[in-house]
Amino acid sequence: MHMSTTALTAGTSDADRRRIIESAFAVVVDGVPDLPPTHRGKVRDVYVRGDEVLLVATDRVSAFDVVLGTIPLKGQLLTEQSAYWLQRAAEVAPTHLIERLGPAVLRCKKAQAFPVELVVRGHLAGSLLRDAPEQRGRVYGLTLDPAQAPWSAFPEPIITPTTKEAVGVHDEPCSLQDLVSSGRMTAGQVTRACAIARDLFALGQRHADAQGLILVDTKYELGLIDGEICVIDEVHTADSSRFWVKASYGSRVAAGEAPEMLDKENLRRWLLAQGFSGHGTPPPLSDAIRSDLAAHYWDLTERVLGHRVQPELTSPLALRTAVQAFLKG
Repeated sequence: MHMSTTALTAGTSDADRRRIIESAFAVVVDGVPDLPPTHRGKVRDVYVRGDEVLLVATDRVSAFDVVLGTIPLKGQLLTEQSAYWLQRAAEVAPTHLIERLGPAVLRCKKAQAFPVELVVRGHLAGSLLRDAPEQRGRVYGLTLDPAQAPWSAFPEPIITPTTKEAVGVHDEPCSLQDLVSSGRMTAGQVTRACAIARDLFALGQRHADAQGLILVDTKYELGLIDGEICVIDEVHTADSSRFWVKASYGSRVAAGEAPEMLDKENLRRWLLAQGFSGHGTPPPLSDAIRSDLAAHYWDLTERVLGHRVQPELTSPLALRTAVQAFLKG
């Protein structure tokens, strides 16, 4: 059971998409009814059974490490991207994926997750661009050119780690050496993890380029399964990555304009315009904004993967049935 896919030449009209999105408001998923998860993340609910876990992608959306509300169909669209890329990631390193059990459900091997996110950046964008030029990269133990132009490419992709904290606690930037000195990873694990991250990023860049996109930056999470470092969580999704449209990139940057974005940066910019940057009470997401974001996630999913997708209107009760079956074994 999963989203149906079709060739990119045939698809759903914008009007039809909007009707489907409007219908999905009635079955938006904030969690599995009456089945508290073993672990509740910002977006995913995790259920554990023995040496396996069930990852349920809810429709929750977060930015600046804060859960803001829900976006219709987001969990399914995120899972479509995640399942595809976990399969592709196996070209680089083992992953935790076993199988997809539903539109928003992945069955995976249980891993000993490193409390770390490895963020790989190919361009100057996002939080680094918002930092004072003289301070860029210092918190990550890096020395970056303060005169580098906004949105331009680094000579080589850089890795800017952050700690992985509990929900409601802000992740903290750090250096690769900090990961070792804090005991989060050994030096050997850092070396291997960085090699995996760089190879995955190169794979993602090549794929994005073929789809007319630029993979700007992304974050990876890794963990140990039977003593081996494996890729876990999500890879190259709209929640974990920043994408730009390649065709308009050069002209827009030359004109001093931000690149055309296909990621959560649009949401972050809207929040910043409302005066919210992760502290205090976030502004409420209106239904109009939630509908626009759902259409945005849908479009990004198809553009990144290169095929049409047709989400299902699956109720939270159907999710509960899938989770119950997993927990019973």
